[in-house]
Amino acid sequence: MAGSPVVERLDEDTFPKILLRNARVFADRPSIREKDLGIWQTWTWAEVLDEIRAFSIGLKQSGFKSGDKIAIVGANRPRLYWTMVAAQALGGVPVPVYADSVAEEMVYVLQHAEVRFAAVEDQEQVDKLLSIADRLPLLEHIVYDDTRGLRDYDHTRLHSFEGIQDEGRKAVAADSGAIKAWEAGIAETKGSDLAVMLYTSGTTGQPKGVMLSFDNLVISARNGNTFDKLDEHEEIIAYLPMAWIGDHVFSLAQAYTAGYCVNCPESVETVLSDRREIAPTYFFAPPRVFEGLLTHIMVRMEDAGKLKRKLFDYFLDVAREVGEPILNGEQVSFGDRLKYRLGELLVYGPLKNQMGFNRLKVGYTAGEAIGPEIFRFYRALGLNLKQLYGQTEASVYITMQPDGQIFGDTVGTPAPDVEIKIADSGEVLYRSPGVFVGYYKNEEATSSTKTAEGWVHTGDAGFIDDRGHLKIIDRAKDVGKLQSGSLFAPKYIENKLKFFPNVKEVVAFGDGREFSGVFVNIDLTAVGSWAERNNVNYASYQELAAHPQVYKMIEEHVDQVNRDLASEPMMAGAQIKRFLILHKELDADDGELTRTQKVRRSFIAERYAPLIEALYDGSKTCHVRTEVTFEDGRKGAIEANIQIRDMKTYEPVGGITREAAE
Repeated sequence: MAGSPVVERLDEDTFPKILLRNARVFADRPSIREKDLGIWQTWTWAEVLDEIRAFSIGLKQSGFKSGDKIAIVGANRPRLYWTMVAAQALGGVPVPVYADSVAEEMVYVLQHAEVRFAAVEDQEQVDKLLSIADRLPLLEHIVYDDTRGLRDYDHTRLHSFEGIQDEGRKAVAADSGAIKAWEAGIAETKGSDLAVMLYTSGTTGQPKGVMLSFDNLVISARNGNTFDKLDEHEEIIAYLPMAWIGDHVFSLAQAYTAGYCVNCPESVETVLSDRREIAPTYFFAPPRVFEGLLTHIMVRMEDAGKLKRKLFDYFLDVAREVGEPILNGEQVSFGDRLKYRLGELLVYGPLKNQMGFNRLKVGYTAGEAIGPEIFRFYRALGLNLKQLYGQTEASVYITMQPDGQIFGDTVGTPAPDVEIKIADSGEVLYRSPGVFVGYYKNEEATSSTKTAEGWVHTGDAGFIDDRGHLKIIDRAKDVGKLQSGSLFAPKYIENKLKFFPNVKEVVAFGDGREFSGVFVNIDLTAVGSWAERNNVNYASYQELAAHPQVYKMIEEHVDQVNRDLASEPMMAGAQIKRFLILHKELDADDGELTRTQKVRRSFIAERYAPLIEALYDGSKTCHVRTEVTFEDGRKGAIEANIQIRDMKTYEPVGGITREAAE
């Protein structure tokens, strides 16, 4: 049953204020859940207020004051979310840090943000901070959630979460006015106050601290809730990095403003099974998650019995034909609707249940382009999957796709209260209530990104199509030209190859060069399954990547991409002439990807310079030695002789392609 919208007051403009409202209006409704040792534990909004209040007053007893920064390091845990609001209630600013960062990566952010306190998940994160403590002179206190393994540590500067709460409860017991004083402090917080600092992934240099106010986040969250009709009855699963703006908006800002429930899975490994148990109504995932799910489904169907496969293929064809029109509310014949309902009973329903999407009201993907076929697959099943375009600096929302106007090749129309314009250079600019305050201690970067009139440079090249929808081509700085003068848009080429489930990552080269060449990372799950079905033996990723049949498979994909590019006048000159399959997966621990899994082009160009040279000098093979970082932090090296393949290219002739060599 849909809930009636909560009447929100303009003075409820900070999360601590909204917490007080929710504890009153939604007192007995679930606010957050956590799965621990296989059991879901639930806290109502009234209970969450009690938990946050005790911790916040305890923090104050420990010396935390207005303006202090507190680092948040760990997986999605209720206490870490509570810590953010507890600090905000005191006028402090949370600074979430990527939990999978190695200690060395944390140093810059923690130094730059001038953190005095840190709230971390467990012993692993405590150890990281202690290992760099001598470089963090301002860090005075570390609070931990999970007590395991920490009993014998020196607790001079270490505190358990419960310990801080106990101090808060003692303060309340000793002073009958403590709660009123705490609430009076909350009443003094304002929408214009700094709510959080989120650091960019640092693809081109040091991360920048994006300062977001309560107004930025609260207004954007309310607009997002209104746009998709989200209310207190929604359920989401919080599994994305807490340091990422998406999680901050979906799991905190929108959850507080709508009053819905956030579910924290037991671990990264159990997200899929936990999602099946929760069946979220609102869900976000980057394209790689949806691609991975589809790969998993197709791999399983390859191993299914003949009858099951036949049934799956038949009803999938029905879904492709009428599923999306039915979802959009278009006119569909009675016979087709009947077949689709039967497909829902036999195929689509069980499939959605397996993925944990049987109650999904709206799902979003963003960050990279999603393959049109993948996008259509989910929508054909009746899942209201949409794309959005956003940035940390926008408090997420720049464009959104309205119901009934969902196109796989666009990212939608301007989100509520957002203005968009395209600069003469082709760069997308926007302004909105969500536009960030500035970059912390970096006026130069702020002024070069945000104009005096409030317009923000996205750094992306795009255009508004005749339907009023935004199309993104590539990062503006990455768009270049080949020596022939042909347009070279690397991400556009990369995404076309990544649409194939056998391909996990691609890096394209070509700016200022004679032709386009690419590095390819195979998807170990998809290609490994193929190898098993085809009796192809391999002992490692490196061995599988170098296999002649794998090269043939990728060659076919590159050929298809070249045919597609040949049909697009703007991109026909950028067809791929040479490619190689990398001997290792690109990895954030090796510096090749950011923590949000974005390719660090300049780093890769430097690290694999001999391979790039071999792509362009006509070499058929190239020997390479690469240093790698293992999961336990040890360093090692792998060596390989990498094959380089030449490809046919095509040119358009009257709408029909023919080989360019002819």
